[in-house]
Amino acid sequence: MKNIPNQIAIDGTAASGKTTVGKIVAKNLDYLFFDTGIMYRVAAYGADQKLHDVSDEAKVNEVVEMMDIALQNDTENGVTNVLLDGQNITDRLHLPEVDRIVSTVAAYPAVRTALTKQQRKIGLQGRVVMVGRDIGTVVMPDAEMKIYLEASPETRAKRRYLENLSNNIESETYEMILADIIKRDKNDRERAVAPLKPADDAVIIHTDDYSADEVAQKIFELMD
Repeated sequence: MKNIPNQIAIDGTAASGKTTVGKIVAKNLDYLFFDTGIMYRVAAYGADQKLHDVSDEAKVNEVVEMMDIALQNDTENGVTNVLLDGQNITDRLHLPEVDRIVSTVAAYPAVRTALTKQQRKIGLQGRVVMVGRDIGTVVMPDAEMKIYLEASPETRAKRRYLENLSNNIESETYEMILADIIKRDKNDRERAVAPLKPADDAVIIHTDDYSADEVAQKIFELMD
């Protein structure tokens, strides 16, 4: 690989393989892996700790504006640690209390604006693979490489269903997952702020017939 980009933005639809592919690419390049969706969990956790009630949009916005969020590669354990104001909170971001409020916090426009600034700050440090839904269009429009992953709703629903089965999660049928993905696609593409779409200069990869390793290999080939 001769032309290794300093920033790699990977966007795409839900369950298109962004996270798995992004982790493979980051590991092979020894880059930071940054799933930007985790930022909304950080915001929810931090706001809950400060306020104990996230229903007041103005107060939540004020707290989030003051947050200092940083990421650290934990190469020994193969994870990305999340630091809030210097404290490692990685193991707290999927607590039930965060699950209950993250959608509320993420819906506040000013929160999205503040977190976009934080995401951009991390991205500008370079040597990073950033995964999300608006990285190439909003967060890092000047990223040196932009990838957009797509797959049919049916393929993505099957992947999610099989993943759930492997994790002993049997609460959702394939049909339920498919309906949720179709609804989520519609919401993502029609939202007023940062709608889901490929950047004009993104390379679009359809992942239906490829494994995550094969998609990662296609990305590496683009660097030759």
